[in-house]
Amino acid sequence: MIEAVRIVTAPSSATAPSDCRGQVLVSGSYGGEYNAYHAGKWGIRGVVLNDAGVGKRCAGIRGLDYLDRVDLAAAAADANTCHIGDGDHMLEFGRVSFVNRAAARWGCRAGDSVRGCAERMCHAPVATAAMPLISGGKRYSIAHQPGEPAIVCLDAAPMLEPADKGRIVITGSHAALFRGKPDDVIRPQVRAIFFSDAGVGMDAAGIARLPVLDARGIAAGTASADSAEIGDSRSIYEDGVLSHFNAAASTLGARRGVRIREFVAALVEHWRVSS
Repeated sequence: MIEAVRIVTAPSSATAPSDCRGQVLVSGSYGGEYNAYHAGKWGIRGVVLNDAGVGKRCAGIRGLDYLDRVDLAAAAADANTCHIGDGDHMLEFGRVSFVNRAAARWGCRAGDSVRGCAERMCHAPVATAAMPLISGGKRYSIAHQPGEPAIVCLDAAPMLEPADKGRIVITGSHAALFRGKPDDVIRPQVRAIFFSDAGVGMDAAGIARLPVLDARGIAAGTASADSAEIGDSRSIYEDGVLSHFNAAASTLGARRGVRIREFVAALVEHWRVSS
């Protein structure tokens, strides 16, 4: 390992510290294009993301091929071996499930420890090519009728705004807590919110946020990663199937196997009648 190069951890690519520039990043983010872009824009030597259970159309690892386009070494950690949303836990316990071509050239292989893979990436050059444009990371208004709560889709939960108070929100994000601790990502008092379960993963890290939202009376649930593409909020709304939910959602009729879209429609009707 080159002594001058460090392995930097972060709970997400978007909030990685600026001192990761020129280093190797182990990010708790799922390995989609959106997070691959946010990691690569720092000018790093390599990155390890979380495979989020891989999921529908390999959405949880799609960023690896994306980073091959700029010759940036990238790997994904198996969500069943470490906690998504926690780069420190990934570095200590994670095992690699997938690598891209750039990482393979530096000796990274599926089955490696995350630490071993990251140490090999320390020998890689800094990726300096411009990051290709991505299509994710957007906000969509789905419906808003008088007397009914608005429905919005956000490809990433941190895109929530104060104006989302009282709305039904569908995000493309996982339902993990960053570094496994309560945080303020869900700031507005939304009526209900939905995520991907990111394959659930080790210690159910991918759904750890659900009971925390119960304490605020916010109905929350997750779509199974196999039913809808993580990172794509419209896919979770249109195709997602409820896999897990909190007590507040259960009280409102949530059931496993119900489509997110159908449950959201039932919630809208419930609150329309109740208002």
